Amino acid sequence: MRFAGCTRYIEISGIRKCFEGSPPGSINLGLGQPDFDTPDHIKKAAIEAIERGVTGYTPNCGVPELRAALAEKFLKENGIECVPEEIMVTSGASEALFLVIAALVDRGDEVLVGDPSFLSYAELTKLVGGKPIGVPLDEDLRLSPDAIADKITDKTKLIVLNSPSNPTGAVQTGEQMRSIAELAEDKDIGVLSDEVYEHFIYQGEHVSPGRFSDNVITVNAVSKTYAMTGWRLGYLVAKGSSLEQLLKVHQYVQACACSISQLAALQAVTGPQDCVAQMREEFRSRRDLMVKGFREMGVDLVVPEGAFYLFPKVGDGDAAAARLTRAGVITVPGSAFGPGGKEHIRISYAAARTQLEEALRRMKDIL
Repeated sequence: MRFAGCTRYIEISGIRKCFEGSPPGSINLGLGQPDFDTPDHIKKAAIEAIERGVTGYTPNCGVPELRAALAEKFLKENGIECVPEEIMVTSGASEALFLVIAALVDRGDEVLVGDPSFLSYAELTKLVGGKPIGVPLDEDLRLSPDAIADKITDKTKLIVLNSPSNPTGAVQTGEQMRSIAELAEDKDIGVLSDEVYEHFIYQGEHVSPGRFSDNVITVNAVSKTYAMTGWRLGYLVAKGSSLEQLLKVHQYVQACACSISQLAALQAVTGPQDCVAQMREEFRSRRDLMVKGFREMGVDLVVPEGAFYLFPKVGDGDAAAARLTRAGVITVPGSAFGPGGKEHIRISYAAARTQLEEALRRMKDIL
């Protein structure tokens, strides 16, 4: 039996092609995953949970202690007033994204996504029968309120925001976030705000659109912030009756998130935050190294303000990524993230400094 849908998803992402034909010893700059280990105090909390026998199902929306801690986090860090009952714990941000789109988007509905943007937004929209509508980014690689307004029709059901952005590293301004949230509220359109990179910002500040409107569903995770990608623990806040709609999907596709991961996440959110600052400063240093290297090559790029990606403009992104792969540096062609990225490649600097330095050396003759 051939699973055509899954094959199509892998192929159109463009990511699989990056790994084909790479020689031994290749440096992988295509993976969006921190290269740090999960901090010890978080791992110890998981071990203690196992030893206490906390290995059964939890409530659908998550353990009460974690939801209460997340409500405090949203208020303190994001300016979003909510109660624990408006929070759902999910199996990674990936599940949260699916839940929002599956619950809010019907067949034929339109979803506005940045072009380029994280590929899952468009593919999940297609999966539920919706139609992704690309919104071109401005010269700073941000989504402007005016560009969004130009794409709104009577079929628009959802606007997807991602700041800091994958793949561009761009950070939306506070005024942009306010304007988009107010625009969506005026038009009675939902907003999905993906904020998984919120703690990795080097210029500007993170402003959650959820502080301006109850039409916003905010998605986040411990994956990037605490180097916990494999723990598969995400969460979201949805005001009013929205959470009830998400639960209708969540309770059948995923009874609950992993109990051990939930208690590890509780320690991550409430415990020491020095580890986050240390990772952020290391990513900042690596960003500066890569930006300096690309500028010396004369490559055109917008300096990323957050996340851990560069999105340089290299002409034919597909061809450049293929040449780099043969030279032993794996990157992702920008076309994987939408037509607007076809002249770019995405590079992750979530790799060791020695690898980044060697990658720059290998890329010099090609770029």
